[in-house]
Amino acid sequence: MELDKMDENDWKYHGEGNKSLVVSHVQLSRVLRLLKYPAEDSENPPQTVEQAFRQIQNIVDFSSNVMSSLLGDKFIHSGEVVKLPLEFVRQLSIKVQHQRPAWRCDKVMDIYSGCALCLPNLTSPVLHQATHTPPLCIEIKPKCGFLPSSKHVSKDIKTKVCRFCMHQHYKVANGKWKRPSLYCPLDLFSGNRQRMHFAIRHLIEEPQNNFKIFKGGQCIYSSKEVSDDSMDLNGLLHHLRPYFLYGNNRINSHMTSKAVLNDFITVLVNALLSGGGGGDGEVVTDTRGEGRSFCEASLFNKERIRHGSQGLPSDSVLFRILQTQMLDTLDIEGLYPLYRRVEQHLQDFPKERTRLQMEGPYNEAFLEKLQKCPTEDDGSVEYAVAKVHQYRVAMTAKDCSIMVALVPSSEEEEGDEGLSTQRRLRDFLSSRPPALSYSVSILDLDPKPFDSIPSQLRLDQKIVSCYLRTGGALPKGSLPPHSGIFTAAEREDCTLLFHPM
Repeated sequence: MELDKMDENDWKYHGEGNKSLVVSHVQLSRVLRLLKYPAEDSENPPQTVEQAFRQIQNIVDFSSNVMSSLLGDKFIHSGEVVKLPLEFVRQLSIKVQHQRPAWRCDKVMDIYSGCALCLPNLTSPVLHQATHTPPLCIEIKPKCGFLPSSKHVSKDIKTKVCRFCMHQHYKVANGKWKRPSLYCPLDLFSGNRQRMHFAIRHLIEEPQNNFKIFKGGQCIYSSKEVSDDSMDLNGLLHHLRPYFLYGNNRINSHMTSKAVLNDFITVLVNALLSGGGGGDGEVVTDTRGEGRSFCEASLFNKERIRHGSQGLPSDSVLFRILQTQMLDTLDIEGLYPLYRRVEQHLQDFPKERTRLQMEGPYNEAFLEKLQKCPTEDDGSVEYAVAKVHQYRVAMTAKDCSIMVALVPSSEEEEGDEGLSTQRRLRDFLSSRPPALSYSVSILDLDPKPFDSIPSQLRLDQKIVSCYLRTGGALPKGSLPPHSGIFTAAEREDCTLLFHPM
C-alpha cells in the first residue's frame, strides 16, 4: 500500500462503531480505521494531529502489550498507525457518507489529522489459494460470561441473572430493540456443547449487534437496527448450503435446512473450543461453583445436559476472554469508591496522572501494575489504581469481538499445513467431513477511558432497577422473542435425515 498514491475509489465503507469508522480495500485484505468526532466539532477538530496520533498509537500499544499478553498473541492483530494524505481522507469521507446508517451520522469522520489504524481485513482472510467458494467469516460479540460474586453487589438479582439478559430488558423498554434476544453469554462460555449450540442458535435468531456473517468480505447476515423485520433465514440457508453439501449430499440437494444450520453451528462451536493452534488444552472445569455458571434468565433447561463437561479448554479463545473478564473482581459497585480515591488524588496532585499511567503509555509497566495488584486494600492510591486498571482491561474483554474465518479448501490442498491458527474441521461428524479450515481472532480491543467509570455505574443502576421494576417481564408494545426460526426450518423440510451420533 503506497501511502502517497492513495485513491478513495480503491476503498469502500465497511462499518463503524461509536468511536471509529472502518473502510476496506477492494482488492487487498486491508482495512483502515479512522477516528470520529461529534458533528458539531466538524469545523474545529477537538484534538491536534499529535493527539490523534497518540490516541491511535495507544490503541495499538494496549492491544499488543497488554491484551495480547492476557488473551494470547495468536488471536491478536494489533495493526499499525499510518499517516494518510489529507486530500485522500477528505474525498473518502465524501464517498462513504451516503452509505452510513442515519443514526450514526451524529458523528463525522476525522478529516484533519490524516491518522488511521491499518489492520488486516479479517472478514476476507487470505489463508489459502483461491477456491471457487469464498471464505465465510462469523463475528460474535460474546459479552460478559460470568455472574458477579463480589460482596459489594447490593442487589441479589445481579448474582442470579447475567448483565446481558438484564440489559436486554432495559434496551427493549427504551426502544433500542423491538424484541429481546434469548442469547445468554453464560451458555456460550459454559464449554458444554449443548449449551453453546443453544446460545449460537439464539444469536442467529436475533443477531442485534452481537452476530454477523460475512461472505467474501460482504456482510450477508446481520441485524436490521430497530426493525421488526424477521431475519431472512432462507437467504442465510441459500448462502450456507454450498459449504455444507459434501460427500453423498452433493447429489442429495435435499439436505435439510435443520441439518445445514446444525452443521454450521457445530463448526462454530468447534472453532470456539479449539486452541487456535496446535495441541489441545486441558479442560478447565467451572471452579466458581455451579450457581455462577447458570443464569436464571436463560431458557436452557439444566436438566437437558445429558453429557459433556462444564468448562473450557485452557487454550481456547473463550477461556482466555473469560479469564480476562474476571479481572473485574469487585463489580462496578465495589470499584467506584476506588475510582473516587484515584480521582481525588489526581485533583490534589494533577502531575501524578503520568506516573500512574492513567492514559498510558500501555507498556510492560502498565501490565505489571495490574498483574501485581495486592489482594487486600491497604488504603493506598497504588492499590486503587491497580484495581481501576484491572477493571478497564476486564471491560475491554467484555466488549471484544471474536472473528471465526471458515475457509473452504479444495481436495488438492488437503495436505497443506496452512497457518498455525488453522485446524481441520474433519472430526465434527465422522460420516460427513466438510473440507474447511478455520482461524480465530479477537478484535475491538481499545482501552476503556478512566473517566467513563461514573457513567458505567449509572448505567448498571438503571439496568438493575428496570429489571427489578418489571420483574423480568417485557414492556407492553414490545414484540415477543422469535418463536424459533429453527422450528420454521424444520417445518420446511420434506425429508428427515438421521445422522449417527
